[in-house]
Amino acid sequence: MTNDTLPGRSSQPELLVLHSVRIQGMADDGAVAERFGLDEAGTHEILLDDEAYGWVSHAAFAGTSGWSMTERGRAEDDRRLAEELAESGARPAVESAHERFGPLNDRLLQACTDWQLRANGDERLVPNTHTDPEWDARVLDELEALEAELEPLVAGLSQVLARFEGYDTRFSSALARARAGRGEWVAGTGVASCHAVWMELHEDLISTLGVDRAATAGQ
Repeated sequence: MTNDTLPGRSSQPELLVLHSVRIQGMADDGAVAERFGLDEAGTHEILLDDEAYGWVSHAAFAGTSGWSMTERGRAEDDRRLAEELAESGARPAVESAHERFGPLNDRLLQACTDWQLRANGDERLVPNTHTDPEWDARVLDELEALEAELEPLVAGLSQVLARFEGYDTRFSSALARARAGRGEWVAGTGVASCHAVWMELHEDLISTLGVDRAATAGQ
């Protein structure tokens, strides 16, 4: 995406590190730093401080390890986000984007469902075995249509808060991989798939606005 306008407000590294953990759910030092283009050594120091404050916790299991947010950390992230939103004057733009995002979110969820499941002859949903090229092509075309809608939405957000930059390009990158035959990039876990990137943006929007997750159940 080419954006000739000035970037929005830059967030402090301390906010970005804590918020990165939140939107990713669980992530190691490298992933936390990479999400917002931060220095990994500096990120690690901030994470240790956040752990000392009880805002994040580190766990390892089944050969993987990473940081996750605690309830105290969520409250601190809420406080910082609300402060940033008020100081930046970005609320109208973020609210507008959130309103536009809702119908797009419904379409994204349906597309991902259609990629994973489809009706059989008895109209019962069964796993999509990806043996029908027309069915899969229709899903990918819908994701491409959503890609076109996502670009201006992210552009508007990043003009007020720079940390929203990149959601559109990450989505496009995942879609390109899916179109190249790597189907896991549509809705797979463990990769920055179309679905994973979209869900990060959803969490970013509702947490920035202080929207109760329960109010968006099913989205």
